[in-house]
Amino acid sequence: MLVARGAAKEFNDAALEVMKKYPEIIINDLHGVVKDSSLFDSWRKGNDVHFYKEEEQKLLGEAVATSVRKALAAESPQDEEENTVPPNVLMICIDDLNDWTGFLGGHPGALTPHMDALAKRGRNFANAHCTVPVCSCSRVSVMSGVAATRHGSYEIGPSYQQLPALKEIPTIQQYFKDHGYLTLAGGKVLHQDFNGRLAGAIDRSLGRKRSPRTKKPMSRPADWSAAWDWGAYPEKDAEMADVQLAKNAAKALQEDFEKPFFMSVGFFRPHVPLFVPPKWFELYDAKTLRLPQTPKSDLDDLPKNFLGINDYALAPTHAEVIEHGKQRSLTHAYLASVSFVDHCVGIVLEALKSSPHAENTLIVLWSDHGFHLGEKQHWAKRTLWEESTKVPLLFVGPGINPGEACQEPASLLDIYPTLVKLCDLPASSHLEGVSLLPQLRDAATPRKEPAITSSYFGNHSIRSRDWRLISYEDGAKELYDHRTDSDEFHNLANEPGHKDTLEDLSKWLPKKAAPEFKAKSERARVRKK
Repeated sequence: MLVARGAAKEFNDAALEVMKKYPEIIINDLHGVVKDSSLFDSWRKGNDVHFYKEEEQKLLGEAVATSVRKALAAESPQDEEENTVPPNVLMICIDDLNDWTGFLGGHPGALTPHMDALAKRGRNFANAHCTVPVCSCSRVSVMSGVAATRHGSYEIGPSYQQLPALKEIPTIQQYFKDHGYLTLAGGKVLHQDFNGRLAGAIDRSLGRKRSPRTKKPMSRPADWSAAWDWGAYPEKDAEMADVQLAKNAAKALQEDFEKPFFMSVGFFRPHVPLFVPPKWFELYDAKTLRLPQTPKSDLDDLPKNFLGINDYALAPTHAEVIEHGKQRSLTHAYLASVSFVDHCVGIVLEALKSSPHAENTLIVLWSDHGFHLGEKQHWAKRTLWEESTKVPLLFVGPGINPGEACQEPASLLDIYPTLVKLCDLPASSHLEGVSLLPQLRDAATPRKEPAITSSYFGNHSIRSRDWRLISYEDGAKELYDHRTDSDEFHNLANEPGHKDTLEDLSKWLPKKAAPEFKAKSERARVRKK
């Protein structure tokens, strides 16, 4: 290309060296300028610049100058450093939030405008599932990147610090801190908080308070657990711990930090008790809101294994809820609490939007497990059905293009390795999850690994794109085709026509599983009737 060489003589030696190193930038820029001009034929033939008219030389000179500036910018160490500034991480975890959000569509009346807007900005993993459907174990798995089948906690109770299998495993916060991040955390992130040997993982606390409760039962029958109460209380948002946490996080986001930050914000609602201020109840008409389908016949084709969970857990049985006429008011309270926590999420997101960190912060939002509101004649969590395992999971931020929801299976276990990849940190050999980067790039990218959930020792579910297999400790099984049965009403496990599917999914069942860490399972406890 004689033009490029001829024009380059008018630049100094440094510019010439850059042009030699980046010829494609020079030629591409020149072609872009001259392709629609009168000098295109001369340029294409490679004529020397001295044969061009004066105005043609001026046009070409401007194009060369522009391209050289681009090439010099590519050489600049300062610009290179700016382009490789590690992203911040804002992790928002929500307690007991199932798929009753606008972006997941679990309930047609759910009002969650802030989370819905966030989902539109990035990737919504619409088939995401927890590793254990109970608070402490699920959060231990997320923060460690290790499944229950290795750390040994399958039911509520043990803290991260108590589990011997995690003695040498850093929390995700500690891992990021070890690689140059400032760590901030507040609210319910780990079930038992960052104390003891984990205290050093957090540089700065955003607080962890409790919201006020009524002194006497407000809506619950007198013989129900105090945790299972609900109603329009307290009067003002400012009295709620989640709002206070959101404002603390919002204030911190306005600061300038010398390091990239990893901020963990854990909201309590919609965990019971379902107390939120009156205005959130007023969003819904209790008389007309839709209740979940709870046909008794749904249990006819099920093994007995998990049908009696609420005989030993604190939640009321479905029969008790119906007997006391509480299904509608409990459902109303749950929806009110969902909209309340959406408001709290909005406080944090609006603060980030107006902060210096808006363009360089990855956001991941998730819930620790799902929640039954009468489906399968069950309330709360602990089961291996869809309502208990399915969770919101959103990734938003630099490098993540908005697009359609991903229907491939995803696990909360994947959060740790995905953030490590997105932030370009060294890979960690202890992580058991799978990076979601392929699905962040293209939602339709197939995924081989299913989402695996465990509840109580020896019981597991395998969730693929279209199927759920549940395998119990005694060998009993359930199989559901989500293409035609999203409510999991029809157990296909004993139908010969689905033998191959059952066998294929069974290959993913854990071959080795650590025993339950707790000396005595809560399943040994029988509640007084």
